[in-house]
Amino acid sequence: MKTKLYTDQHVELVERCKLGERKAQYELYKCYSKAMFNICMRIINHMGEAEDVLQEAFVDAFTNLHQFRQQSTFGAWFKQIVVNKSINHLRSRKVKWVEIDEFNETLEGSEEIETSFGWYENDTTLEVERIRNAVLRLPDGYRVVVSLYLFEGYDHEEIGEVLGISETTSRTQYMRGKRKLTELLGKV
Repeated sequence: MKTKLYTDQHVELVERCKLGERKAQYELYKCYSKAMFNICMRIINHMGEAEDVLQEAFVDAFTNLHQFRQQSTFGAWFKQIVVNKSINHLRSRKVKWVEIDEFNETLEGSEEIETSFGWYENDTTLEVERIRNAVLRLPDGYRVVVSLYLFEGYDHEEIGEVLGISETTSRTQYMRGKRKLTELLGKV
């Protein structure tokens, strides 16, 4: 089996953007705005604020494009900017993160949650819109951790670093968020 190498399809656009070409910037905007807006919405959960954060992220990306060294794709580099901007915006709202020192759920309890939640992760018949709406109804702390973990692929150590919380708190917020999501999906 051959390993496929994937190249960044937007290398030329990025180079044109580095030269200050506005049309190339608009093309990159069209390529990434919808997907990155969805990331902003999953984290911020407010359309107007998500739009503002997305615009700020594009301005930052175009302003700092000289720092993009093509060690990853432009999309991966830009996604990191969007996630960081969204989280910083959320912090400015003064989200209260719950430190969980007393959370000592047994392994059996964790397995019970995983088992009861397994229908969500494995059942392909659920409507995407229903799940998305349920995720958006989660409290901020739960929603951010669940979104970063499930949708953006961050692990708990990375989430802890990005949010300034402990890895244990990230895991706990995720477990509680999954439990709450299960409740919300059961009621819908």
